[in-house]
Amino acid sequence: MNIRIDKIRLLATALLLMPITIRAQHLAVSNNTIDCGQVAYKSPVTAEFEVSNKGGSAIKISKVKTSCGCINVTYPQGDIVAGETFAVKATFDAMTMGHFDKLIGLYAAGNDKPIELHMKGVVVSEIVDYNVDYPFTLGQLMSERNDIEFDDINRGETPQQQFHIRNNTSQTLMPQIMHLPKYIKADIAPAKLAPGHDGTVTLTLDSRLLPELGLNQTSVFLGSFPGDKVGQDKEITLSAVLLPNFEKLTARQLATAPHIELSDTKIDIPPFGNKKKQRAVIIIKNVGKSVLEIKSLRMFTSALQVSLGKARIEPGKEAKLKVTVLADMLKSARSKPRVLMITNDPDNAKVTINVNVRQQ
Repeated sequence: MNIRIDKIRLLATALLLMPITIRAQHLAVSNNTIDCGQVAYKSPVTAEFEVSNKGGSAIKISKVKTSCGCINVTYPQGDIVAGETFAVKATFDAMTMGHFDKLIGLYAAGNDKPIELHMKGVVVSEIVDYNVDYPFTLGQLMSERNDIEFDDINRGETPQQQFHIRNNTSQTLMPQIMHLPKYIKADIAPAKLAPGHDGTVTLTLDSRLLPELGLNQTSVFLGSFPGDKVGQDKEITLSAVLLPNFEKLTARQLATAPHIELSDTKIDIPPFGNKKKQRAVIIIKNVGKSVLEIKSLRMFTSALQVSLGKARIEPGKEAKLKVTVLADMLKSARSKPRVLMITNDPDNAKVTINVNVRQQ
């Protein structure tokens, strides 16, 4: 009899605890890090986090912890029904100059593990706009650049590229980089861009995730708010050139390596006139002691077409690289027309052929 009662008590306890555990696991935040950008000294700044109850029943925020007493947090005090989205507002007093990165721990009732929220930025004596030009209009935002290149990357490196944007509208925007590939991470500061203010976009590349050697190209899009629509008017082209690694080659292998020699590394195209295309030929010769391999052959712009006679060139032999330039496509090219080759020549792993079209 006592054994049965104990079993019933254990089952009842488990049933009581189960909803609490499940509910605690269903808090979700749309963006757990908000960069406030430049913050004026002694001017409090507020970061607003959008949090949702993704569970099937109501939950309650039991407590909030912060990394210092300089943060004041407001959040719903009562029950938050299933499916509801709510705001957690964290205000930093900005009484200390320099960079800050503050942590807020959000606890749901019955759960010892919080959702971690970060607000960061830099406290300055005076907010200064960036002294740059904004020649590109991407949706509702002005941009310093619409073409980003990560050049000469070795596997394992994490290079960064930055560019500035400006909000020329009359409303506060929340810039977003949309359709990011898995090897690029984007950070935008500040997270909310006031009318007439500038911001910084930082792109970090994880070269370990690049899919192939040579040129990796894709497009991302600059949105003005979460859920903004993708369109060509918001497009930013991204290029990353991943180089092969020759560090493990022995002295003997280096002594007998292939060596590429080109008839020219620059193509001068005469004015098109009434022609729709122009052609040129580059002679590629292997003056080394083993087979030369053209491992990758890519163009930085769709205005170019190439044809290579052979990708494996024996010592002392040569191949023809035919390059065609399309007049109509060249007009809309964002980057400088170039042909990129990745080879197994340790001294010339990357070979670039620049294409210059002479004006009338």
